[in-house]
Amino acid sequence: MLPRPSLHALFMGLALSLTSLTSQASGMADAPEVQQFIQDMGQMHGLDQDALQQRFSQLAPNDRVLALIAPPTKPTQRSWQRYRSRFLDQTRIKAGVEFWNENAQLLAEASRRYGVPEEIIVAIIGVETIYGRNTGSFNTMESLATLAFYYPRRADFFRQELEQLLLMARENGNDPADYTGSYAGALGIPQFMPGSLRRFAVDFDGDGRIDLENSVADAIGSVARFLEQHGWQADAPIAVPALLNQAPDPAWIEAGIRPTLEVGALQKAGVWSSKADQARPVTFVDLVTPDAPTEYWLGYENFYVITRYNRSSFYAMSVFQLAEAIKEKKAAQKAASLAPDKG
Repeated sequence: MLPRPSLHALFMGLALSLTSLTSQASGMADAPEVQQFIQDMGQMHGLDQDALQQRFSQLAPNDRVLALIAPPTKPTQRSWQRYRSRFLDQTRIKAGVEFWNENAQLLAEASRRYGVPEEIIVAIIGVETIYGRNTGSFNTMESLATLAFYYPRRADFFRQELEQLLLMARENGNDPADYTGSYAGALGIPQFMPGSLRRFAVDFDGDGRIDLENSVADAIGSVARFLEQHGWQADAPIAVPALLNQAPDPAWIEAGIRPTLEVGALQKAGVWSSKADQARPVTFVDLVTPDAPTEYWLGYENFYVITRYNRSSFYAMSVFQLAEAIKEKKAAQKAASLAPDKG
């Protein structure tokens, strides 16, 4: 691997081309929390504190980022059908089949290596960025700094991700100001946070670098490895529908998203599923839609693993159902292409 330039050199090279803002503190640099962060980065990781001071003096809080992450002033009721409709549409299904066909060899190899079904990899990339079409245009350092120092609710998390961004930039010889992504700091085709990128992303195309922004191969391999590293069980079920003959026991929902419930005990309590595996623990999933019947499902360990990507049962079920829809459409197209011509 080629020697990597120091973070100081990267920062200062850009700083020399800027007008003289260094003579006075500006931007975020004066904030005590930022000063402490700069000091910590120098002491913990050997990052150049003068360079960081210069960088933060050029950053200001992004009001759009704060508006997007803030809870709604008038919260709407959670609706599974509304959430589902955002991701299970003909655009994502049709484009998912095309993405699968275009990258069949890569997907097959990622599935073989990590044990994750091809359709699940395709569906996650479809949900996240519509197969790379919408990866975000926010400056990642600005977004993460805004959330790290001006969003107290999750400041600790975003400071960790800002730290990971700086370390990632140094490791790859990049300027941390050059990354763009979602308003929350997620990057590339699969929308990895910097910490996840450093821990789980892989160089799947073998070119010597990890590039989730431009390399579809790296994105496919990284999604598969992320799930594998979080406990994906090869050839195991994800979720099955369930029916109830009475209102659900609140204790089933309070048990949490990690599968701990026994299918046999649920059946005795009035939960019925024709496809349930008696030997595997499950989580009880209630997909609520106002003014409509609630959908009930039993989720297995692989359902839980999908929630490590986004900690929402709505998200995991959208990925699962999109994956099934893409797989079904792909199979139908193949069958149609093999059918004898009756003309």
